[in-house]
Amino acid sequence: MRTSIRPSLITMLWFCPALLCGCAPTPPETPRKSWQEELTVIVAHGDTSAGAELELQLVTLFAKQLQVNIKLLPLPQEKILPSLLANKAHIAAAGLRSNGQVGVEFGTSYQTVREQIVCGGKPLRRLEELVSREIAVLAGSSQQAALRETKQKFPRLRWDVRDDQTVIDLLAEVSEDKLECTIANEEQLALARNFNARLNSTLDIAPPSRLAWAFAPDRDEALFAEAQKFFAEIKQDGTLRRLLDRFYGHNERLGSVDAVAFKTKIYTVLPHFRYLFEEAATLTGMDWRLLAAIGYQESHWNPLATSRTNVRGIMMLTEDTADRMGVTNRLDARQSIMAGARYLQLLKEQLPLRIDEPDRTWLALAAYNQGYGHLEDARVLAVKSGLNPDIWSDVKKVMPLLAQPLYYQELKYGHARGGEAVIFVETVRLHHDILKHLNSDEVPRLKSRKFYLPFLG
Repeated sequence: MRTSIRPSLITMLWFCPALLCGCAPTPPETPRKSWQEELTVIVAHGDTSAGAELELQLVTLFAKQLQVNIKLLPLPQEKILPSLLANKAHIAAAGLRSNGQVGVEFGTSYQTVREQIVCGGKPLRRLEELVSREIAVLAGSSQQAALRETKQKFPRLRWDVRDDQTVIDLLAEVSEDKLECTIANEEQLALARNFNARLNSTLDIAPPSRLAWAFAPDRDEALFAEAQKFFAEIKQDGTLRRLLDRFYGHNERLGSVDAVAFKTKIYTVLPHFRYLFEEAATLTGMDWRLLAAIGYQESHWNPLATSRTNVRGIMMLTEDTADRMGVTNRLDARQSIMAGARYLQLLKEQLPLRIDEPDRTWLALAAYNQGYGHLEDARVLAVKSGLNPDIWSDVKKVMPLLAQPLYYQELKYGHARGGEAVIFVETVRLHHDILKHLNSDEVPRLKSRKFYLPFLG
């Protein structure tokens, strides 16, 4: 007698293989969280400072590590924390002071900066003198948070808050005697001094600000943990140090720059050459303001400049470089600027393709000053010292060693004044930054050759 299986049982076994193998049903996929689809980050609206650029770089690296897209939400400074507390974003990355803030969760601090009193006229000697001064700060800023802490010691302390401005704007008002006092962190002040030589600071307003990202109240713990991990890693591998150097290193080195002389020549001399720098920029694809910064560092935009070693012209070309670039008259401003731009472009092209901007430009500038061979020697020294030869912040540490016999005797191209190259690059960076902060229309274009003698002073 044959035994048959009922069709209903066959159907059950066919559609439910788990019954045959003894496996548990496959659990449903865990739904992706909102930040895993798109990371919404609040940034300061209209802020083009080095600090804002640093924040953007950090956010971009973090999103890349998470492999997610970024949605930037630019807001005025005073609306950043209220919007975050209303859960309108996952993170606020806007140079926020993490110490002393109440009701907001902060991640790892990535930078510590001193908050300093900046007043016109007679500088303060004691904090209590601030009580009688007119003070204005940016609403919602780290400086306002520092003032709140100081007010606990000096209850009579008062200040005005400003909207739709930047710290740099307030520092300019102090410099122009339109405002008695403001507060700025040391990096903001270092940058502003390049535009306003009258700015001085003698006192810290509160303990230094520990800048960090703020997180929404309903933050996901996994996102918070990822951010903590991210900052731990970029501190360990040197990425954070290199970023801080990229945006602030030249300010630390060049705090005593003659900003008044530079700014004067921007309006009196540069207009006569701007169209040539722009023409060279069109030819090479570089920023005309970078080329102008090189010209200022080399000759103060003097087309007749000549050194004791016979380096000549507005871009101070050697005879060899001039011959290589086809220059027939180094004292001709147009020939000099075009040749200098093409030479810098050539140096950039010689560098290994793996080197990214802006390090590519800064390394090329060092070669412009000392020669490509000496730059290569410095990069070799960087490798021997356990540093990265493709990053300017590492190479500049060893460039001064090119002047020491213990090192240059073992190098292919021998002695070089490597320390001068470091100063050259950092100064060009500073002048470039100053020019970038000017409104483009502030520097007119004059096509006159009558400038040569009147503007040589």
